[in-house]
Amino acid sequence: MDNSNPLIIIPAHNEEKSIVDVILDIRQFLHWDIVVVDDASTDNTIAHVKQTDAKILPLGINLGAWGALQTGMRYALKKGYHQVVTMDADGQHLACEILKLFSKKDKADVIIGNYTQRGSFARHIAWYFFRFMTQLKVEDLTSGFRLYQYPALRLLALKEATLLEYQDLGVLLLLRQQGVSIKEVDVVMKIRKDGHSRVYSSWFAVCYYLLHTTILCISKQHSLSKNKIKEI
Repeated sequence: MDNSNPLIIIPAHNEEKSIVDVILDIRQFLHWDIVVVDDASTDNTIAHVKQTDAKILPLGINLGAWGALQTGMRYALKKGYHQVVTMDADGQHLACEILKLFSKKDKADVIIGNYTQRGSFARHIAWYFFRFMTQLKVEDLTSGFRLYQYPALRLLALKEATLLEYQDLGVLLLLRQQGVSIKEVDVVMKIRKDGHSRVYSSWFAVCYYLLHTTILCISKQHSLSKNKIKEI
């Protein structure tokens, strides 16, 4: 195990159709350590990962995307990694684009892979609404293709970051409030191989997401404005 390299974290829930291809794609370009955090899959995701050289962390209960990612971040810190790259398990994120994240690593603590060309009309409405509401200077609010360096990694592994149901805005608001720097870099992504977005699958889902996340944003900004997290 070479902890001088970043750790690649892939949260997965029922991704048996794509997870091996994602790992093999990474292996074409990089030989960094990979950990797949299985979020209580009910299919053969775990068995498929075991056919590769990736580490598997099986969760006993479904924690959701952010819970799985945070598990991977805590594992990274425990094992001595100071940088992690987060990728989706559905094949949208391309391994050949990982080094683009590192082209900006000296500019900020968090580098987000930006591909705003993707997504439905509903997704873009949601992005516009939340950029206006939060004043976040991030174009691709829902990209899970990110490089987290040590200051961000330590912060997001804390218990105060555990209850962020929607990782996209909750995480970004927490990072900004704690003074963690964020930059974006343009990358290329491809259409997911299987499934669809839970949040943007229908206008009802989008409206629910808007309402739920608006409440989250207001409460999170209010609570964080009163108290900064100590000793991060």
